[in-house]
Amino acid sequence: MPGDAPSDKTKASAFTAFGLRAEAEPLRSGLHVVATPIGNLGDISFRALATLAAADAILAEDKRVTSHLLAHYGIATPMVGYHEHNAAIIRPRILARLQNGDALALVSDAGTPLISDPGFKLVAEAVALGIEVISVPGASAVLAALSIAGLPTDRFFFEGFLPPKSAARKSRIAALAPIPGTLVFFESPRRVAETLADLAEVLGPRPAVIARELTKRFETARRGSLTDLAAALAGEPDPKGEIVLIVGPPEEGVAPLAEDVDSLIRASLGVLSVKDAAAVVSAKTGQPRREVYARAIELASESRK
Repeated sequence: MPGDAPSDKTKASAFTAFGLRAEAEPLRSGLHVVATPIGNLGDISFRALATLAAADAILAEDKRVTSHLLAHYGIATPMVGYHEHNAAIIRPRILARLQNGDALALVSDAGTPLISDPGFKLVAEAVALGIEVISVPGASAVLAALSIAGLPTDRFFFEGFLPPKSAARKSRIAALAPIPGTLVFFESPRRVAETLADLAEVLGPRPAVIARELTKRFETARRGSLTDLAAALAGEPDPKGEIVLIVGPPEEGVAPLAEDVDSLIRASLGVLSVKDAAAVVSAKTGQPRREVYARAIELASESRK
């Protein structure tokens, strides 16, 4: 690959940990999917270090980020940039190397690859070609946040990033609302207050947690209802660092009265389209979306008379 170091079967395959230099065993050929720390560099396994040291090359989402990890552990393996902007061009060359017998390590900027990064297509095509794909598990922001949230973990749904625009975001939240499990989101610090406001509007006062800077020095877990958290963040500066939002599952309750549904529809129609209002009210009440949509059309027509 132009600009990337070629495979070197004779390179030193070593790493340094706890002040000791260790030689890594040779790797079998294939694509090694390696989890890396999400913040604290100590959260990496010896197996991951040995894999990174022994690989013919490391496929990195951002070579600048991965270089800090490699330098910390004295690993000199060459890197190949593999990210959403070059994946279509680079992927065939990577697959050719794998078919030629190379052992390549795939990493993301932080955590477990394929979770909100471009690794999926590479793994899928490698599998289709009969190339062995090996998991080297480790840190994950999703599981780290769930483990400290204090919310149900028997069922959860990872959504990743919600749409950046409020109308599309509310519509997507409404689609997620009936899921009978805890919801997990990633969010930018610049949008977290707006997202919490939309989550509160659509889902109501469900319990939630804002997990920030997990595993790092200033790790925090802020707990409360969506309503309270949204109100609190609305009056504060944008938080700093990586954020995971955890939202509790819907409560099982008594079906709302028809007049209550109508009141919610009328209130939603004041700020949303008929379609989005129906989605929001359906999510809040648990009523079938088709029925709520039909009623929303009726109420919207009445208001125009």
